[in-house]
Amino acid sequence: MEVATVTRDEFGGLPEPLVLAQKSIHLPEVQEMLKRLSAYNLGICMPHMHNDETGGFEALPDDVVQVEDAMKVTFQPRAPASAEEFFLPVGWVWREGARGVEEMCAAKCITRPPDTMHYSDGKRD
Repeated sequence: MEVATVTRDEFGGLPEPLVLAQKSIHLPEVQEMLKRLSAYNLGICMPHMHNDETGGFEALPDDVVQVEDAMKVTFQPRAPASAEEFFLPVGWVWREGARGVEEMCAAKCITRPPDTMHYSDGKRD
């Protein structure tokens, strides 16, 4: 895959890893991957977080997971959830040298027995 080198200014000051994502989404091979993923109801996302001070985009570090809980998004260190909590993975990345596929985005879910559906804590009480 060859992606043209671009400057940060061309994409509003995005960090280089996010510029690569923005530029690559238009490549034929990435479009083909997206088409193949769609057969499984999956898509492509750009893992990112925001700077606390400026709100600017930053690349999501390998040791951080984006977590949605009660309809709010936070960024937390990658750690196993407690036995009482259930987080539904909703975004994944491939990490070379790691175990392979890793969750990069998860939603904290609750159930309302006998209903087996998963819900966010901010909806439908």
